[in-house]
Amino acid sequence: MEILLAIVVVSAVIFFGALISMGNERQRKAIDNLREQVVLWAVQDLRIKRERLARAVQVPDPLSWLNKTASKVCGYNLQLQVLEMFEVPQSLICASGDGSVKVIFSPLSPADLRRIKSSKQNRLSQFAGHHPLLFLPKGVNVHEVSALNGGHLFDLELTLAWKALTGQSLETTIIFGAASFQKYPKLSTCFWS
Repeated sequence: MEILLAIVVVSAVIFFGALISMGNERQRKAIDNLREQVVLWAVQDLRIKRERLARAVQVPDPLSWLNKTASKVCGYNLQLQVLEMFEVPQSLICASGDGSVKVIFSPLSPADLRRIKSSKQNRLSQFAGHHPLLFLPKGVNVHEVSALNGGHLFDLELTLAWKALTGQSLETTIIFGAASFQKYPKLSTCFWS
């Protein structure tokens, strides 16, 4: 009789344990579903807010916008001034207000430049005498500025600022910039994307 009672108690404990496990699994699925719905709602809410703001995006002073973006990356205000613009490949050369820093902005990434330089049909060879993208040092530090850390309208503002500064349309929402610091050698290069 005692053995039968022990078997019934053990069976009841196992049965209730299985019921609790199934209930917990059902709750976990419901919580996961709820979490997924909250994420989808938040993404849609951001999309709606971004669309509303995107209609009103303006960059009245593109050089100030470029300075603000550069100061986020380099840590101080460069007071950039446009020196020169290249059409093929697209690049914009700026200098700091005191002349100690020169910055090159281009939609070509360092990997793209390495690939172009190493290709057998070196497309940049026709610009070898004067194009600054050919003379970027190896091992350039890369810093990214995107919509995540440059503002949620960064890509829209970038295309407007690039068009105003260069007169060219930008087909990408990514831009890279290399800086040469003469006064600050430890800050030898910066890249924006």
